Amino acid sequence: MDLGASLDIGRAAFFMALSTSAPILVIGMVVGLTISVIQSVTQLQEQTLTFVPKIAAMVIAAAYFIPWIANRMLAYAQEMFGSLP
Repeated sequence: MDLGASLDIGRAAFFMALSTSAPILVIGMVVGLTISVIQSVTQLQEQTLTFVPKIAAMVIAAAYFIPWIANRMLAYAQEMFGSLP
């Protein structure tokens, strides 16, 4: 395996990790931003108020996106194992 092929495999793995984690992370970011805006408007500065809804939303999002993530990872693994000599 030459350097170019190994770089392509590494790049594909990096983008696979980004694309499969992005939906859950974006939902966590949106929920966190929404809670932060609500805290700023109401001047309620409770630290746990930010984390509990964010974690709950990310768990729900993970449960929703698991079939899609599993299909993407399975296709990637089949592509990687299929390209072995």
